Amino acid sequence: MAIELTTADFKEKVFDYTTETSWNYKGSSPAVIDFWAPWCGPCRTVAPIFEELSQEYAGKVNFYKINTDDEQELSAAFGIRSIPSLLFIPMNDAPQMAVGALPKESLRQAIEEILLGAETSDDE
Repeated sequence: MAIELTTADFKEKVFDYTTETSWNYKGSSPAVIDFWAPWCGPCRTVAPIFEELSQEYAGKVNFYKINTDDEQELSAAFGIRSIPSLLFIPMNDAPQMAVGALPKESLRQAIEEILLGAETSDDE
């Protein structure tokens, strides 16, 4: 299940952008963060897919949601201008941002390639 993050939660669990100048992910598993807002139609389209993937990858990938209306400072820190925006955070690499309502297979592929480093060699 995706976990809603406040700015304080983000600084504690993901990255404290107020005290660190270079990226230093604090999590113990790769993560994907959905920057969204309740009024955003495409965000509502992505939400159930995001939840399904959070269950599918439970224990392997952390899924977080950030309400851009409530967490404007955090949204500004990441330059969020369009939602939904998804931030993919691998364990030992720089995070990557994707903007827009991606279909489930595109999200799954990004999780496999960016976060889990898998060449999709298994036959699903």
